[in-house]
Amino acid sequence: MSTGGALPGNDVEVLVNQVQSYLNSLARSTMHLTRDDRPETFTMHQREWALLDEVFAPIYSPSSDISLHFLNLVGETAAPRSGSFLEIGCGTGIISVHGALAGYERVVAADINECAVENTRLNADRHGVSDRVTALRSDLFASLDPQDRFDTIFWSSNYVLAPTDYEYGSVHERAYMDAGYRAHRGYLSEAVDHLTGTGSALLHFSSRGDIPLLRKIAAECGRELRTLESRTVVEGQDVVEHMLLEITPARTRKGGRPFTPRNRAEARVTPARQARSRTLR
Repeated sequence: MSTGGALPGNDVEVLVNQVQSYLNSLARSTMHLTRDDRPETFTMHQREWALLDEVFAPIYSPSSDISLHFLNLVGETAAPRSGSFLEIGCGTGIISVHGALAGYERVVAADINECAVENTRLNADRHGVSDRVTALRSDLFASLDPQDRFDTIFWSSNYVLAPTDYEYGSVHERAYMDAGYRAHRGYLSEAVDHLTGTGSALLHFSSRGDIPLLRKIAAECGRELRTLESRTVVEGQDVVEHMLLEITPARTRKGGRPFTPRNRAEARVTPARQARSRTLR
């Protein structure tokens, strides 16, 4: 591959297909689950964490560390927190536990993987926050009290798109890819309904996923996506952009008709409005 000038169109398409390939993600899932040196504990941000079988391992991917920085739970931008925090897809619990350590008084950590739920409980106990962290098995919001509300809802998603008819070979694969983006559609549709009046619904997505399709699904759900932060990292041979997205209800025009891709084009977008909010393109 040439290092000078623009890549030919076909080469760019091949690179994008490799980054977004669900088969490559399936291979990563298998490798990370079965490698001989997969540890029972690991260290991240000066703390030791338990790692159970069938649970996504943060040490083999930069996504968990990026999420911690996106949420300002570690590093120079780390700040005290208060209120309530819901994490979907908690895995080892490293994000939820950091949230409790940062000051959230109530943390709910949900995962469809029962091993991940137990892993989160172990790490909450290990770091002395089991009184503030509740881990439960849930497919997105299904096991939550419908009346429950949170100040912050966060999901570091399984952003790789798998075919709609793909049948998962293990629960571990669900951490790497989403068949037909069914989980993403559910999260986009339901997350804002579980927020407090001033709450924020956040999604960690990346260029390994199908961003145009995500934007289309968001519009179909009556939602808008706003990029709050992004960073680009090298993952093996792939250059991947990670982004923190905020999910909000689609704005409405006079008469209460929601903005859709069709009627949004009819609306006049002023420079001031453009400056206030950058919608995901």
